[in-house]
Amino acid sequence: MKKTNIAPFKIIGIAVKTTNKNGQAAKHIPELWKQFMEEAIINQIPNKIDDTIYSLYTDYAGDHSQPYLAMLGCKVANLDVIPSGLIGKSFEGGAYTKITAQGDLTQNLVINEWLKIWQSDLNRAYSVDFEIYDERSKNINEAEVDIFVAIN
Repeated sequence: MKKTNIAPFKIIGIAVKTTNKNGQAAKHIPELWKQFMEEAIINQIPNKIDDTIYSLYTDYAGDHSQPYLAMLGCKVANLDVIPSGLIGKSFEGGAYTKITAQGDLTQNLVINEWLKIWQSDLNRAYSVDFEIYDERSKNINEAEVDIFVAIN
């Protein structure tokens, strides 16, 4: 784990309101990924900075056991144009702990890391947490995914 500061950023993509209770997020988030890939959402995002995919968790109703918004999208230069069916959000940035998960994405690599985070003593802000899927995550069997957890 490494502490870092994240600059403010904007993102456009698709989202679903979910919760970790009763396995809902384990159902909703893979469905969101499926939609993102099948509908080529990445190609519908205007003013994209690059093709890095961000998986964000925001609008927390409390801690990780409460409802939140899960969003998949890309960083954008601005939110001037948001296509129908997509949403745009602006984030303040701030203090984060960075965790890099390495391994096989098909073997629950990222969720296993989140299970550890939920059990950790991090002083979480529950503002915006996110994962970055860039070139290092293209090989699903030997992926690297950076996870950023907002801290107080």
